[in-house]
Amino acid sequence: MKAEIISIGTELLMGELTDTNATFIASRLPPLGIQLQWVSHVGDNLDMLAEAFTRGLNRSDIIFTSGGLGPTQDDLTREAIAKALGEEMVVQDDLLEQLRGYFRQRGTDNMPSTNIKQATLIPSARTIPNRRGTAPGWWVESGGKIVVTMPGPPSELQGIWEEEVVPRLQQVARGEIILTRSLKTTGLSEGGLDEMISRHLGPVMRQENPNLGIYAKADGIHLRIIARAPDEEAARRLIQPLEQGLVSLVGPYIWGYDDETPEQAAGLLLTQKHLTLATMESCTGGLLINSITEVPGSEGYFKGGIVIYGSDGSAWIRNGVPSAIIEDHGIISQEAAGAMAQAAREQLKADIGIGVTGVTGPQRIEGKPVGTVHIAIALDKTVNQFPSRWPPRRVTIRRRAASTALIELRRLLNTL
Repeated sequence: MKAEIISIGTELLMGELTDTNATFIASRLPPLGIQLQWVSHVGDNLDMLAEAFTRGLNRSDIIFTSGGLGPTQDDLTREAIAKALGEEMVVQDDLLEQLRGYFRQRGTDNMPSTNIKQATLIPSARTIPNRRGTAPGWWVESGGKIVVTMPGPPSELQGIWEEEVVPRLQQVARGEIILTRSLKTTGLSEGGLDEMISRHLGPVMRQENPNLGIYAKADGIHLRIIARAPDEEAARRLIQPLEQGLVSLVGPYIWGYDDETPEQAAGLLLTQKHLTLATMESCTGGLLINSITEVPGSEGYFKGGIVIYGSDGSAWIRNGVPSAIIEDHGIISQEAAGAMAQAAREQLKADIGIGVTGVTGPQRIEGKPVGTVHIAIALDKTVNQFPSRWPPRRVTIRRRAASTALIELRRLLNTL
């Protein structure tokens, strides 16, 4: 099936919002055997939206939309579909009562009249329930084509997608599926990996199904295997021998798979091994703490973190780093990172401490160039050191420092 996504909202065209909904939908289509061919952004204009739907229905089997399902005058997705199909929107009594019940549950007896249009359907449409908001979606079938409308808030869209849309798509999708398997590595360059795989698994790089791609990401180099097959089981059979060959070749450099993040991988091992963690960071400015606490349940193993910022060594000393370390080696040093890791572990009474210090720019600190980062992980009296040097881009340095600290923590935990 050929598909396209229409993301609706003037705020997208003005750069006020990033279209994460299209990325989410696109990533879920290959396993369903649906081939995405177009993604469009359209503003809140009835004529432009109707034109986009007319064009989409002529060239695609299925259209997915996000946004434009609210109660205000600029929410025009329903009206545009009705115009493109030449059908009339009619208020549905059962949907209207459900909407009023939604407001009553939240302590409001009088639902605004503007919300009434959220209880409408056209003859070609069926409702898609939305348990997380007032805007139900539409599932429209006309002339052998399908339009799936979903609300703009990502939490609502993702809920509708998983609970309602996927089961329906599984009934109508046809054709071969596309299955991917990602092996996430660190410690080797993109070119180094390509050379190693070409030397030992040369034919792999030339085959079309499954296909292997190598991609540089913020958390390392990803090896993505892509297989096309009539069903998921057949696709997995294609992927398995290639994955086994890659694991045997670069296994020590693999830190995770598919959607796994460094913080999830490290958190899982901390939980399994009943160990706790504390951090002290400077150049990352709290990004390491934020990454760790993004994982649900992280309160079970994360004792807390200390953020030090600036170039004044007194802040380091106040937080437990010995003054002799600062005087002899400075704040941008492996010795400082090690002392930070030990201080975090001791002050917050954790089993493991991480220390991160470095230079994000724009100026050098202590004569050290921008991109210099020192990471240390302390377990008991043992301190593991990980000096790094990255391109002098502030965002890149901060993200890579936080990711590398957690990836190296996972590696260390795997040896315990």
